Amino acid sequence: MIECWRLWTGDDGDSHVEHGVVDLGDDVDALMTGAIPATSVKFQETPAGHEFSWHPAPTRQFVITLSGVLHFATRDGENFTLQPGDVLLAEDTTGSGHTWTLDDSAPWRRVYVVLADGVDVPFRRD
Repeated sequence: MIECWRLWTGDDGDSHVEHGVVDLGDDVDALMTGAIPATSVKFQETPAGHEFSWHPAPTRQFVITLSGVLHFATRDGENFTLQPGDVLLAEDTTGSGHTWTLDDSAPWRRVYVVLADGVDVPFRRD
């Protein structure tokens, strides 16, 4: 399974986080999801040490970290860290949002995969 963090907006209007996996199914010979419809793929780099204050995700998307170590927080004090290779499912597109701080060790290089409207994502909570 592929480790995944999920940010989502609760009924309270705040972002929340949960840890889980991208479920690859049960076929041990071909662990793979089905096709997940997406509308675009973007690459971005942010310099080491950068931070981004409170914001919701601009759209429902996967964010795949290629380099850099980020520390995320929600307004209710939930925290998690993304390392290279980690996947974030950003679904907190409304509400109070989240914030992140990038370590000084490396730039944050990532891939955004913008999900098609209404697509089911095979996220399974721990």
